Amino acid sequence: MTYKISYSNIFPGLLIAGLLSAALYGCGASAGEAPPAGAAPELPVSTLDTSSALTGSSYAAVLEGKVNVDIRTQVDGYLDKIFVDEGSFVKAGQPLFQVNDRPFREQLNKDIANLHAMQSSLHAAELEVDKVKPLVDNKVVADMQLKTAMAALQTAKANVEQAKAAVAASQINVGFSLVKAPVSGYIGRIPKRVGNLVGKSDTAPLTTLSDISEVYAYFSMSENDFMEFSKGASGNTLQQQLHQLRPVTLQLSNGDLFQHKGRIEMVDGAFNKTTAAISLRATFPNPAAILRSGNTGKVKIEQLYNGIIQVPQSATLEMQDKLFVYELGDSNIVTRRIIRVAGTNGSNFIVKDGLKRGDKIVTAGIETLAEGSVVMPADARKTDTVQTKGK
Repeated sequence: MTYKISYSNIFPGLLIAGLLSAALYGCGASAGEAPPAGAAPELPVSTLDTSSALTGSSYAAVLEGKVNVDIRTQVDGYLDKIFVDEGSFVKAGQPLFQVNDRPFREQLNKDIANLHAMQSSLHAAELEVDKVKPLVDNKVVADMQLKTAMAALQTAKANVEQAKAAVAASQINVGFSLVKAPVSGYIGRIPKRVGNLVGKSDTAPLTTLSDISEVYAYFSMSENDFMEFSKGASGNTLQQQLHQLRPVTLQLSNGDLFQHKGRIEMVDGAFNKTTAAISLRATFPNPAAILRSGNTGKVKIEQLYNGIIQVPQSATLEMQDKLFVYELGDSNIVTRRIIRVAGTNGSNFIVKDGLKRGDKIVTAGIETLAEGSVVMPADARKTDTVQTKGK
């Protein structure tokens, strides 16, 4: 069977299909949703310049009072009186505890009586020497009697000195029965009560006395942090270097900042071999006695950097513990650069190594970039020099 094709039916259909295709292509091109294949993306680019920045680092710290004294008795006996209450403030020399002193006073009286006896024996020995000496000079008695009298006199003098020492020891024991505050400060817990037997061999002290007019904040710093920290100090001696450092801030456990600034006054003489860290001590004035021994917090150290490069954190990419930026080179080709940072300043990284003044980097949209990509700079203006307080 033979099929015949009617051209009068084919040509109208082809004409309609062509018109529809042209209309659809025109609509897609006018919307602008599909850029031409191979076009370079338009991304913001900044030229780096040097600036100044005040950055900060925080370190966990434990606080101790300027003086922490375990109060103990130096005599054995029953506790007769407690003159203070737990948590109260006392001044240096103020009575705290009274140990029963009757045995020590009786011993003192006994030693005083013995001293008087020894002094009487000394007087008798002196009289004997005075009596024998002229008899020996006149050859009435033998010289041996004078020597014997002189020896007895020396023994009597030694006995008097020994008796005086015993009296002094008894007086000390009587004085030790009244326990006084060695420094001004706040009383801690008092585990003993009136009537308890106390002694100098007790494991637990009667109480702990803390002088918190100043507090010490002890914290540790890693070796790398300490090397960077040391660059901010100048001077020939350690004390001169520490004096040149900026005051430090204490952040309390509840997040509040302590109202008084402190200073670093001590750096340990050696690094801990186990942790590779070094201990430091910052001193803070505490006139209102807000801080107490045992408090915790964070020491915040501010450090001023001059002539440094800063890059936005949003312009960096972290891969395998390394930080990258995309540098714009010739022909607008980007290259991945590894940078090292010394800290943060707000939303910026402080660059330690890897970039220099005048370099151009892509500051946004780097997630989809690849090594060797071509970009169209959207903003090639130079970054302003800023000095922002680090947080």
